[in-house]
Amino acid sequence: MGKRSLLFLIALSCFSSSYSQTLAEQITSITKGKNASVSISAIGIEKPFSFHSNETRHQPMLSVFKFPIALHVLSLVDQGLFKMDTPIFVRAEDLLENTWSPLKLKYPNGNITLTLKELLDYAVAQSDNNACDILLRLVKGPTKTQHFIRNLGITEFKMRYNEAEMHENWTNQYKNSATTKALTALLKCFYEGKILSFSSTKILYEIMLNTKTGTNKIKAFLPIGSTAHKTGSSGKNNAGLTAAENDIGIITMPNGTHLAVAILISDSMESEETNTKMISEISKHIYDAYTLSVE
Repeated sequence: MGKRSLLFLIALSCFSSSYSQTLAEQITSITKGKNASVSISAIGIEKPFSFHSNETRHQPMLSVFKFPIALHVLSLVDQGLFKMDTPIFVRAEDLLENTWSPLKLKYPNGNITLTLKELLDYAVAQSDNNACDILLRLVKGPTKTQHFIRNLGITEFKMRYNEAEMHENWTNQYKNSATTKALTALLKCFYEGKILSFSSTKILYEIMLNTKTGTNKIKAFLPIGSTAHKTGSSGKNNAGLTAAENDIGIITMPNGTHLAVAILISDSMESEETNTKMISEISKHIYDAYTLSVE
């Protein structure tokens, strides 16, 4: 290695350490004094960048798990078992009450036929719980999706219950968990086309770009249209505890490169406003640090 190359690598290492330390300080100032567990991971997809905090702690995913479910469903499309226009009959009993379901609001009596693509839109972009459980039945249940994800080499990932079962018992939410490090690795593999075909990757990415939930989370302070993401939220129990306030996604940067980010907040006694504000401020600092690191 020449002297000039060595000096460049030393300078790059010093700069990387500098932005990482500054970013850590910025994030500490956001989370300090908060009664919550915050896990963070961010990795560059095309360019070297990484930041992690509490990244090996299993946190409940809540509706974030609809992203890996969609990956599993679309893998079956790639295998020829389903098509995007495959008709799926939605029975009245499939549309449960007392759960987040724009599908139930639109078709209160059920007994309708939707395409697989429409159900994916409902489950991912609108985070519909009933649509999610219909898709889970297509893939033979949560443990089958767990097996699918772990076979990709993403081992810090657990799925045991569907949405209906999570609503039955508060503690069931904690059985569907992952680390932020695992989720950013999954996002990166997805974007790089290592999981699905080109067409299926494009379909899911565009659905995530059109996610309607979580406008006050990762994307709040970022350029419009830059974030393809999937949110998750538990609400509070009677004791005022939030099991999870989450967001994961892929951010398109001004230079055309991409950043995978996962921010999971669990066991929080803070308000919903405080939790979502932590996510939005952390993601903006990560965005700025990445921008500086690749200039």
